[in-house]
Amino acid sequence: MVQELQIGGTSALELRHVSAGYGETVVLEDINVSLAGGECISVIGRNGVGKTTLLATVMGHTTLHAGDIALGGKSIARMPPYRRATAGLGFVPQEREIFPSLSVRENLDVGARPGHWTQARVFELFPQLRERLGNMGNQLSGGEQQMLSIARALLTNPTVLLMDEPTEGLAPVVVEALAAVLLRLRGEGGLSMILVEQNSRIALAFSPRCVVMDKGRVVYDGASAALQADPALLETYLGVAETASHRAGQPPVSP
Repeated sequence: MVQELQIGGTSALELRHVSAGYGETVVLEDINVSLAGGECISVIGRNGVGKTTLLATVMGHTTLHAGDIALGGKSIARMPPYRRATAGLGFVPQEREIFPSLSVRENLDVGARPGHWTQARVFELFPQLRERLGNMGNQLSGGEQQMLSIARALLTNPTVLLMDEPTEGLAPVVVEALAAVLLRLRGEGGLSMILVEQNSRIALAFSPRCVVMDKGRVVYDGASAALQADPALLETYLGVAETASHRAGQPPVSP
């Protein structure tokens, strides 16, 4: 039985002693992560360590076996996913999940709520979407679909935005453009964000704080700069292949 814990303070999002998974299978064990208002953190780790499951658990798409999750200091552990969305969680899923048979305009309108983020503001981030308003979702390139997924989430005007590997499968030039957008979002202030990102170069540049996961647990929660400055430590956490990509001369992402 899930135990709801008393969570104090004014954290935007807090997971305390969370264990979760799919049915009886436990994927996450004793996760403790707290996100302050306006704070941005990155979550990195090898494939299959539970990063996507972490976001799915916050959204209510997994079985919560123990612990509690609080949004703005209030428990959402027993709240269905649709209520978590209206309570202030925004989600950009790994698969993008735009509506292929709806136009860009319809995709943007479907979940929009009043607030700071308006269509005019998201068009400042993604001018291409303004030009493609009449196109169906399935007529967009992969990069444009990712832009639409992020824009749609922003238009729900969340207090916490969760992004699951937004640069996956995109061309390098699109990856760099999205990295710039992520930094701009961070600079807006007021919006708390968790970025799960396989590209650790982008992840570490995105936020001063980084969480590293391994085998369903948090094994590091600290300064991104410490990982950037210690290739051996980064290799320990992420493996040879990921570290090798850092040494291959990829262009830097300005913080």
